[in-house]
Amino acid sequence: MRIGVNIPNFGPGTDPGVLRGWAERVEGHGFDLLTLSDHVVLTPDVTEQYRPPFYDPFTTLAWLAGITGRIRIGTTVVIVPYRHPLLVARMAANLNDLSGGRLVLGVAAGWARQEFAALGVPFERRGALTDDHLRVIREAWADQDDYRAGRIPVWVGGNSDAGLRRAIRLGDAWHPLRATPGWLDAAADRLRATAHELGRPAPAFAPRIALRLTDRPVTGPGRLAGEGTVEQIVADLDRLRKLDPDTVLLDPYNGDPDETLRPEAAWRAVAAVAAHLPDLERP
Repeated sequence: MRIGVNIPNFGPGTDPGVLRGWAERVEGHGFDLLTLSDHVVLTPDVTEQYRPPFYDPFTTLAWLAGITGRIRIGTTVVIVPYRHPLLVARMAANLNDLSGGRLVLGVAAGWARQEFAALGVPFERRGALTDDHLRVIREAWADQDDYRAGRIPVWVGGNSDAGLRRAIRLGDAWHPLRATPGWLDAAADRLRATAHELGRPAPAFAPRIALRLTDRPVTGPGRLAGEGTVEQIVADLDRLRKLDPDTVLLDPYNGDPDETLRPEAAWRAVAAVAAHLPDLERP
């Protein structure tokens, strides 16, 4: 099981220096993957959760690829209907080539209705558009002479049945986001059962969980995986290990944009978890 970190590429405290600090720390602690999120237009529904600036994931990952040397880079998640599929195919292939084959392309159908409207994309067709675009992207990559895509893994996000089925039909991994430990246990079983129902091999399991370090244990049925003391977080990772995931992604952003003004707290959480994971490959 590989472990990565989703670093905030948004918020009032985020700037190039902070992004560099995140990348250097995540790679230095031995994590396998760093990822960024995606929004194009900061409409009111988006800014309820994410405040500007919001750095474009492809541009920023290209820059971070030059700062880092070993760690995989990726998206969690690119909203597929927002861009022409051939543009996504081209940017992803170029980024993978320039980074030495380190890209993981996490994708999803999206949720921000006002952002869809601002981009002129029909919100009600986002699922069908995502399916169509993913097929076009894969067809473009098949033309190796033109795109030089290599082998880019596609992680399909979404906790719903639609997202799960899309991952089985069109993805290399299912990438559910921020759930309780019990939900994740059941999700791994649901992945295998649904793949069998569709007559397809099950893709890899690559969940993104919370990372919220506390001094006291967090209790109650609503506790997300990755919330609590470092012992609880490590226990969650050990529990996930039994589900045989490809990668588990830690997400240190917990919903308040002002968190980005104090990245040191999240950096300490990442370091604390890394110190308790002796199997991380530190350079």
